[in-house]
Amino acid sequence: MDLFRDVLDNQLVDRNQQKIGRVDGIVAELRENQPPRLVYIDVGFPVLARRLHHGWERWVTAIQSRWGAKRSETFRIPWSKVVDVGIDVDVDLDGEQTPAIAYEKWLEDNFIGKIPGAE
Repeated sequence: MDLFRDVLDNQLVDRNQQKIGRVDGIVAELRENQPPRLVYIDVGFPVLARRLHHGWERWVTAIQSRWGAKRSETFRIPWSKVVDVGIDVDVDLDGEQTPAIAYEKWLEDNFIGKIPGAE
């Protein structure tokens, strides 16, 4: 499997087939005299910002905090929860019980929901 092609930036789908964001980062454990082991999938806008430029993560986190986002840190999904990697990355989680979609809910409550006719 080519991790960057097959996993990074792909859509995450929970056990209820709900889209819960995209894979923004991959965390691997480096082990002596063994191949790297996949540990987590990182989800969150600060992770994506870090990929673009290392200083942008702090800027994005500060903006989210200033605008009242309740969650600015990333959410890590253990690799053991990955069920299938195909067009989407299927995970054995309930998206509503995780902070994976907290940013989307915050945007909906604070911006999109205030647009006339958005309901």
